[in-house]
Formats: sequence, structure tokens, C-alpha cells
Amino acid sequence: MPKTLIEPFRIKSIEPIRMTTLKERVELLEAAKLNVFKLHAEDVLIDWLTDSGTGAMSSKQWGAIMEGDESYAGARSFYRLEAAIQDITGMKFFVPTHQGRAAEKVLFTAVCKKGDVVPNNCHFDTTRANLEYLGIEALDLVIAEGLQPSTIHPFKGNIDLERVEALLKSRGEQIPFGMITVTNNTGGGQPVSMANIRAYAALLKKYGKPFIMDVCRFSENAMFIKMREPGYENTPIKTIVQEMFSYADGATMSAKKDGMVNIGGFIVLRSEEWMDAVRNVLILTEGFPTYGGLAGRDLEALAVGLVEGMDEDYLRYRLRTAEYLGERLDAAGVGFVKPTGGHAVYIDARTVLPDMPVAHYPAWALCNALYLEGGIRGVEIGSVMFGKRLADGSETYHRMELVRLAIPRRVYTQSHMEYVAETFEEIMRVRNAAKGFRIVKEPKLLRHFTAHFEPVA
Repeated sequence: MPKTLIEPFRIKSIEPIRMTTLKERVELLEAAKLNVFKLHAEDVLIDWLTDSGTGAMSSKQWGAIMEGDESYAGARSFYRLEAAIQDITGMKFFVPTHQGRAAEKVLFTAVCKKGDVVPNNCHFDTTRANLEYLGIEALDLVIAEGLQPSTIHPFKGNIDLERVEALLKSRGEQIPFGMITVTNNTGGGQPVSMANIRAYAALLKKYGKPFIMDVCRFSENAMFIKMREPGYENTPIKTIVQEMFSYADGATMSAKKDGMVNIGGFIVLRSEEWMDAVRNVLILTEGFPTYGGLAGRDLEALAVGLVEGMDEDYLRYRLRTAEYLGERLDAAGVGFVKPTGGHAVYIDARTVLPDMPVAHYPAWALCNALYLEGGIRGVEIGSVMFGKRLADGSETYHRMELVRLAIPRRVYTQSHMEYVAETFEEIMRVRNAAKGFRIVKEPKLLRHFTAHFEPVA
């Protein structure tokens, strides 16, 4: 067989990219206050800011959109999606939301109280912010290898079970439930093993705590299990997915990832215990429980996309895409979280800008350099995103300085990967000229989205 793993689809529609010059990009980034979030999308050549809602839908999904039932209550499209989710998750109680952060907000508001603590392998930005906004501590308990970018481990997203049990013993009365994120977005898109999911579920059950999974990339996690965990190599992806869900009491999902849609999310629960509270918050913030802020056509597209996202040919190509880009970057001397994740490559900015102090935000500096050099937009996952300004004006810093290159699903081809790799080769050549940055304006929460910067002289 040929060595090249081709895209398991044909391209049926295209969107042109506006090519920009370096001079234009300098002016555009300055106008954006040196924050790539504030750039106009049309001024970006390759947009890898996020894989959330940025993928291409299939012809079957576009066809399903025409079947959308836009009834306010009890729409046929709701029941079609409900059946698909019940089949995949094995859980009965389901409500849609317009996206993942809405699902988090609804569930946390309904179930948690101020002073609670929620353990997770790693909370991503909006998950953490939704908890902290409600006065809840979001505690990251990923295994030690999950914080070591160059360390090779097949399941760096695993949660540290010893630390979880210590927490359950010392602060169990404050824990409404335990969470785990698959794959672990904060830590490099790293998977969680079935053994770890199973053991974590058993530990939470021992202490009488529900188990909630954040499953926006559940299909990618299942493919990693198939490829890396002994005993699963001949197991169908759907069977692996169903076993993953069998250990959980509930899940939240941003369906804009492995749901293969541009908008959507959901909450699914095994028990009806929390559903009255969930539905009440949902009605106040999202909409009636059978549409949850989505149009009927969105529900239809998601019902198809959840199945398409579990296709093994697609998943093999998906994971190989990130792996191939990692190989090219490795050859250029660029360090990244190894092994590569499922949806992205996470550059270790300290390997590119080793002499830049963390106070000058090296990952942010690399993000800006990437846009200036090649018109490529990634996202910083470092001390801007996860650091905090304290009351006395001092600042905390994140343990890693990463730049995530999140690859939209079914959008970019191998030549785009080559272009990104070549851009990094040029950045490595001129990296000694890179400047750090300081924040001149920031909000209290989620500062990376809207903060303004200036270069450090």
C-alpha cells in the first residue's frame, strides 16, 4: 500500500483565501492591539486559532439541514438528535445547548454552589471561567507527565488518581462531582486511557460522587485508545466510545469539535435527579429544552455529524495530520508537546524563544511572530490565558508556554501543513529578533480574548 495517507473525502466547495503581505500584517496586528483574537478573519491566511466550529460539513449534513423542524417545542429534529445521543452515550436524559460553554454554565449553575471544588485532569479556559465565576475552585490534577512537553507517554491526559483520592478524603464535602476532559485540550490534546477512565469512575463511586465527562473530542480519544491501549486494537470505534460513556454519570459537550458542526452542544445525564434544575436554567438562558438555543436544522446536522466523527478512516487521517506536522516541526528544531494530540500541535514556545522571560509572555510573542511571518493564526495557551493579575498588581504564571495550532476538520490539505512548517523554519532563523510583550489593558476573566498589548522595549 502507498505510504501517503490521503484525505478520505473529495472537496466539493471552496472558499478563497486573501493573500496578505508582511507590511499589511504588521499594520493589521498593530490595529488589533497585538492580539490575534482581534484580527479580522479575512486577514488570516491559515486560521488555526481553534478547531471549534471551524470545520467543513459533509454533503449528508447539508442535506439533513433541509429536514430541520423549526417548531418551538417538541420538534422532530430534537427527537432525532436525542435518539442518536442516547445510542452513543447510553444515557437517557438530554438537553441541547448552543455550544459547550453554555452546557457548562447550565450544569454548573444547576448543580454547584459557591465554595465547591471540581477536580479535572485539566479545565480548559471557559470551563475554568464558568466555575470561577460562580465562586467554585477548578482544580487540575493531570499526571506529572502531562506537564512535561517533551516526555513521551501514550496517555498524558490521564488524571492523577492518588491526588484525586487525597482530595476526596480531605475536601470531599465540597466536591459536587468529578470531571475529566477527553482529550485534554489544555495539556496538548492528549488522550485519556480507558483504564484511567474506569479507575477514576470507580474511585468517585467509592466516595459517592458523580462522574461528569467533558467529551468535545470523544471520538479522537477513542481512536487513541484503539491505537495505543492493549486489548482495543480490534475494537470498533463506536464500541470504544460506548464503553467510555458507560463509566460516566453525565457529560457536557461542545459539539463544534467531534460533532462536526459549526454550532451546538449538549448535556446528557444518566439519572433524572438534576434534570429539573438543568431544564430551569436552560429555559432562562438558552431556550426551551427541545431546542436549547439551536435551530432545528442545527439539531439535524449534529445528529449526522456525531456518527461521521466516529468514522475510523476519517479519524486515522485526522490524527496522522497532526502527527505529520509534528514530524516537520521536529526536523526544524521546534519543540512541541509529544506525542502530538488529536486536533492540534502544541508548540513549546520555550524551545523557540529560550531566552525570553515568562513575564514577557513568550507564547504570546510566538503567536504574533507566526502571524507576521506567515499570516497564520494560532492561540496562546500560556501565562496570558492561564495567568492571573492579583490584587496587589503582581501576576501568576502558567506552568507551560504553549502555542496551539488547532486544525479545523476537513478544511486544510497537506500543502497547508507544508506552508506552516516552512513558516516555522523561517521563524527559527530570525528568532533572536523576537520581542516580548506586556499587557496594557485586560478584563478580569478570560483576558486573552480582549486584552491589549505593547511590545517590551
